[in-house]
Amino acid sequence: MSKTRITPDWVKAFRKAIKQTCPTGWSVINDRGRVRVQVGKKGSIQSINLPYSWSEEDWIDAYKRIEVAANIYLEHHQNIDIKNAFKIAASASSKVELNWEEAIKEFRSYKTRVKDSTWKSKYRPVLDLALEALNRKKEPINGPQLCEIALDKWVKGTSQRRHMRLALYSLLKYCVHRLNFPSLWLPPAMSDDEIVTTTKRIGYPLTDSQIIRLINELPDNDIGKRWKFGIQLMAVFGLRPEDLREVYTKKNGEEIWTDYRKSKGGRKGEVTQPRKLMPIWVVDTDGTPVEWNYTLKNRVAAGESLPPLGKSGRAGGAIGTYLKRQKIWQTLKLEANQEREVLTPYSFRHRFAYYGHNRPLEDGTYRSPKKIAEAMGHEYETHLLSYARFDSKDLEKSFDQVPTQVRFDPMI
Repeated sequence: MSKTRITPDWVKAFRKAIKQTCPTGWSVINDRGRVRVQVGKKGSIQSINLPYSWSEEDWIDAYKRIEVAANIYLEHHQNIDIKNAFKIAASASSKVELNWEEAIKEFRSYKTRVKDSTWKSKYRPVLDLALEALNRKKEPINGPQLCEIALDKWVKGTSQRRHMRLALYSLLKYCVHRLNFPSLWLPPAMSDDEIVTTTKRIGYPLTDSQIIRLINELPDNDIGKRWKFGIQLMAVFGLRPEDLREVYTKKNGEEIWTDYRKSKGGRKGEVTQPRKLMPIWVVDTDGTPVEWNYTLKNRVAAGESLPPLGKSGRAGGAIGTYLKRQKIWQTLKLEANQEREVLTPYSFRHRFAYYGHNRPLEDGTYRSPKKIAEAMGHEYETHLLSYARFDSKDLEKSFDQVPTQVRFDPMI
């Protein structure tokens, strides 16, 4: 009876790695104690012996060399002789060890138009992860592999991942084209699933009664009072979270303004200008404005403390973090979910837009969309893109209404 040969685990791992990362038809065999690579199908097989022993100690190094050669083979569209592919791979491997940290320093100096704040937020996070991956024992051996590992933290299709991907791709291209790194370090082509979605999520406009409930149920301590003040301002004046940071008064407290400068999308270098704020009162269930509507301007003029908003650009996150800890916010979130909408710190601003379009003035007329856009610090076209859905106050009147008395005949 013949004995069954047991394949060592390291051989299984070696062959599995080749199958997963190399082109179809690549395989390895034991050729008198040496690693032999075979490429192709029976009748047209190319093969080459490598200077690695067929052993558990050498297989990882052999695999790395094979993968480099496989990438070179693919770069040449499989029109290169297998021996030449390994010759180029050996040449690339014999170069001085690549100094990635120094390369990143040179890349930073090269990016003269990138501000330090932008470098810190949109370059450094992914480059740090790339360095971490390259310093691992089992480090990536080419650009596509490095990108896959370093970008794994961010969800495909998001703006944040796009920023990180562009930064890492830019570094790799700089290294290959300017620092003479091997071409195998070029990034991969962008796949379809990397495209950033442009679908805007539906922002939930809080109702006045919900805002009153929220304010009444927040803690009545010092920090709670500061948050109530901030929420009242955002709801009544339609503020962005960042607007709240720059609120001030003019003309001895008669006017209230915000000086937050927001970049205008698609217009390089242009920012929004300071704007005078206009109120849309928060109204109680009996139809009268809540008393605190009328005190907001004076409280700003008096220097009443607003809530802590964190670093510049992070106000929305600070507001969201505080509110998520409140039970009433979780209740309101469920109410929004039932309407298939999303509750966010911008829901106070959405409230302003909704009532701006749908609450009539005392004379029965409605505000024009252009006036609402100006009050919110929007370009008219931008406003319509975000809030056209609120400008449909007469829509229901165009369709059948339920009569005040309906005759019901069960025989009909």
